[in-house]
Amino acid sequence: MATPAPPATPANPTENHEIVLKNEIIHEHSNEMVPDDEMIHEHSNEMVPENEMIHEHNHELVPVNEVMHEHNHEMVQEHEMTHEHHIVLGNEIVPGDEMVPDNEMIPLNEMVLAEPQPNYIETPPNDLETQPSKRRKKKSIVWEHFTIENVGAGTRRACCKQCKQSFAYSTGSKVAGTSHLKRHIAKGACPVVLRNQQNNQSSPYNTPSKMSGYGGSNDAPKRRYRTASSPYLAFDPDRCRQEISRMIIMHDYPLHMVEHPGFLTFVQHLQPRFDMVSFNTVQGDCVATYLREKQAIQKVIGGVPGRICLTLDMWSSCYTVGYVFITGQYIDSEWKIHRKILNVIMEPYPDSDTAFSHAVAACLSDWSMEGKLFSVTINHPIGDAAVDNLRTLLSVKNPLVLNGQLLVGNCLARTLSSIAQDAFHFLHGTVKKVRDSVKYVKTSESHEEKFIELKQQLQVPSTKTLALDDRTQWNTTYEMLLAASELKEVFSCLDTSDPDYKDAPSVEDWKQVEILCTYLKILFDTANLLTAPTIPTTNTFFHEAWKIQLELARATASEDPSVSSLTKIMQEKFDKYWKTCCLMLAIAVVMDPRFKMKLVEFSFTKIYGEEAATYVKIVEEGIHELFLEYVALPLPLTPTYAEEANGGAIKQENAQDLGASSNGAGLTDFDAYIMETTSQQSRSELDQYLEESLLPRVHEFDVVGWWKLNRMKYPTLSKMARDILSVPVSTVTADSVFCTVGKEMDQYRCSLRPETVEALICAKDWLQNASVDTLHAPIKMEVPI
Repeated sequence: MATPAPPATPANPTENHEIVLKNEIIHEHSNEMVPDDEMIHEHSNEMVPENEMIHEHNHELVPVNEVMHEHNHEMVQEHEMTHEHHIVLGNEIVPGDEMVPDNEMIPLNEMVLAEPQPNYIETPPNDLETQPSKRRKKKSIVWEHFTIENVGAGTRRACCKQCKQSFAYSTGSKVAGTSHLKRHIAKGACPVVLRNQQNNQSSPYNTPSKMSGYGGSNDAPKRRYRTASSPYLAFDPDRCRQEISRMIIMHDYPLHMVEHPGFLTFVQHLQPRFDMVSFNTVQGDCVATYLREKQAIQKVIGGVPGRICLTLDMWSSCYTVGYVFITGQYIDSEWKIHRKILNVIMEPYPDSDTAFSHAVAACLSDWSMEGKLFSVTINHPIGDAAVDNLRTLLSVKNPLVLNGQLLVGNCLARTLSSIAQDAFHFLHGTVKKVRDSVKYVKTSESHEEKFIELKQQLQVPSTKTLALDDRTQWNTTYEMLLAASELKEVFSCLDTSDPDYKDAPSVEDWKQVEILCTYLKILFDTANLLTAPTIPTTNTFFHEAWKIQLELARATASEDPSVSSLTKIMQEKFDKYWKTCCLMLAIAVVMDPRFKMKLVEFSFTKIYGEEAATYVKIVEEGIHELFLEYVALPLPLTPTYAEEANGGAIKQENAQDLGASSNGAGLTDFDAYIMETTSQQSRSELDQYLEESLLPRVHEFDVVGWWKLNRMKYPTLSKMARDILSVPVSTVTADSVFCTVGKEMDQYRCSLRPETVEALICAKDWLQNASVDTLHAPIKMEVPI
């Protein structure tokens, strides 16, 4: 007798395991097979064609691709069918309590659907203990963070992959769902995920994570994204404001850009929830960034163990007021050299004799640097009255170094640019002819093709490429003249193949160009050292300065009038620089253990001849006098020393009565004896250094690093070397070394408050050089002697 077939179990989309063919759907009540082209209504058991479906409440026919929403009768696309309290996206069931609210429905073109699955329906097995042979792959995003573990008969728990906590998942046929699992990840309950989120918050523009739509923040529910493993980061308007101010500072954007319609539209489409800031707000944010960075710089400046050198660079403006850029250069406690813009001070009368002294006084007060100033370098020569005002001001609050001889220096970059301009002006007719010839070739493709063809015919070996010069950058004019000089044969023959080419430079013109390039090369090579990414130490430029002085002095004595007449104007201007900065540069090179006094003696003999001994004696006396001043100076009040000094003062105050009664007159004479004997011992420290043999002249040598290693052997001399080697010889940045025109503040910034201008410029320098400051490489230098 045949056994009756067991009743079929209703299809369950989450726990089904037995496969039923797609074209056979079992009716809920009669258990009869129904072809897939006919569907029986839930209540009336009437046949309904497959392209029509009767709505649950009013039995109206609805096309299958437009299913009515259960509550608000909104049309739902066929791939968004509703199932009880769940929404079905493709083959994935998401609990209804986690559905996206109506006011944040995901647009159809932004919805990520699950991949299509095979056309079968699963039914649960009769035996709950039996594991299925084939299970539908879970699509919920929580399973990227959880695994399912069997903990007993018919009982399974979800285990977090990060923190290993377990949560209820299913008991028998009852499934707990995934809401609590999503909250564990998205709400920050998982400590590991929370820690990773905090570490990933480096920018407010990161893509939201997959869990961002499930309570990732306390704000209204957000869209759910299915992007590839991106870190979760909630929208942070404060961080966005900070980044806008940082962007404006770093790229010199106008503050008013936050009110430009195009920028407002862009931000609105990028993040509609961000309330755009006004001009006043972003100005305050930029100043706040400046003040925040300034606090950190003040701690560094306060902890500098040695002295600080300043450079002053005066910028002009269209409103006839000036802006003094004050830059500080120093060597820190780790013996690394640094350079930072400290102030940008507006001077109403930039041509007055008190302009620079007023700016320096404001800087010293602002940064509490009284007593720590070592030297001042100015971007252009100033009058004697201005120098006297500056020295008078500094003598009040700062101990003079060598009676102020090292206090004021001239900018080397400005000096070289001025000399190059004078040379171009002296030969302006010749320079113009060459420039016009280069322009004739470079501004026409046909002319350039003829020029190249002629060069190949003449077999000129030069690899130089012609280029028009930028008259605001003297190095480009030098390079143009140098390239044209090497191609002079081609220019001389160009009129034969190109009749339109006229006014070619003559033989005499080319001779003058060659002479000019010869002596400009010395200036060019020296200026190139100022464009290095690392900050060069002062000793480097003694080698360059004495070679320029020697070569120009020899050239002025030449019997060739073309050479002597040109170099005379160059030598006169450089001689002024040499006289004002020679002592500083010479003392700096003495602090180089590869040269000491030997290079000073050698170079001065070449420059001064029989009078060299007089100038060498000036350097020897100067360095010994400077050393004695360092012996007499008290320890700088850096935080460490200040702490010791404060402690010492307390102890001395407590013991004052005891000392007066037991010592009588005190130990004044003993203190004088200590100073005298210490001076004698310290004086021999310098003599010992000078008497020791020179170090080998290696290609790479870190002179500051050498003094760091020998600071215990030369405790006082190393302090002096640290200050001397940090003296800047240039006031301009690397991109302005070859500039032939003075710097001018743009009209927009002149319209801002002076405090805002200072904040924008200083903050940019500090932010931009935060990582560059730590870059410190040995000086690569070969000095032929």
